[in-house]
Amino acid sequence: MAFVHEGIKQIDVNELKEIIKDQPKDVVMIDVREREEYDEFHIPGVPLIPMHNIPNIITELKKDKEYILVCRSGNRSHHVARFLKENGIKEAHNFYGGMLTWDEEVKTGLENVVDDVSKLYK
Repeated sequence: MAFVHEGIKQIDVNELKEIIKDQPKDVVMIDVREREEYDEFHIPGVPLIPMHNIPNIITELKKDKEYILVCRSGNRSHHVARFLKENGIKEAHNFYGGMLTWDEEVKTGLENVVDDVSKLYK
């Protein structure tokens, strides 16, 4: 069940599964781990923008979208969600527990590394 921590909505694994199943058009998921971590395993279809790249692309993110950030444990993604909120993106949420709690299908390889932010919205 979702809760708020430090002003950031925390989405649990079951809620994330529902979001993925429903595929709402206004929700954008982003994995913020490093390439090596993403390559090892990730949620199928979720794009990668490593945390250290977020400040470089923040102005390209659409402020009218809802973002769910993913990392290994939920710590880095929580910090990225706070950074997005501090930069005018109101709907920035954290996947609480991160990939450590993900118990569904995973993919390996560099499936969806974002080099062009506009591709997040297609």
